[in-house]
Amino acid sequence: MNLTERRKAATQLEIARAAAALFAERGSDGTTAEAIAERAGVSLRTFYRYFRTKQDSVAPLLAFGARRWQDLLAATPRDIPLPDALEQAAESAMVVRDEDDVESFGWTRGLLRAAAGDPALLAVWANVNQVSEQQLVPLLAERAAGGADDLQIRLTAAAATTAIRVAVEAWAIGDAPADGAGSAAELAVRCMRELTAGLGR
Repeated sequence: MNLTERRKAATQLEIARAAAALFAERGSDGTTAEAIAERAGVSLRTFYRYFRTKQDSVAPLLAFGARRWQDLLAATPRDIPLPDALEQAAESAMVVRDEDDVESFGWTRGLLRAAAGDPALLAVWANVNQVSEQQLVPLLAERAAGGADDLQIRLTAAAATTAIRVAVEAWAIGDAPADGAGSAAELAVRCMRELTAGLGR
């Protein structure tokens, strides 16, 4: 990625953070593209250079979270059985390390609650999960190294992605804190364990 691409990605992520904060604070109806641009410190023209709608603007932030846990999975030693590796990566990706993580989880909760009444925002969330599932397939195929066929790999990618999605959604609609009992990390491990129970260890 060259300097121009890095700057573009940084601007998109800054806009996404501003959008997520506003959706969490004001809901979908109370959030406008103009307000997002102002919060992000960019012009409305710049906003529309990167995003078609206010809902689209949160996609980079949601995708960042998906990439985070996939990177952790890729870094997990190969001698760890796949179900355990999936659990560990999911838990590590959702553990709260600092105040920034607490803030991010607050945005995520607000976003998913806003999405319940906004089909366009819900579609962005669904698309991020679909893309995440597709990106997971080659990662799992490389890890399997011929030990599983294409159908098994695709089913595992679907199960793992669903586990993460359900865990985050279940946490978002509740009142559990970002860390500790009932957290997204705890729910992610539980969901991953349930959905990958058929995989050999």
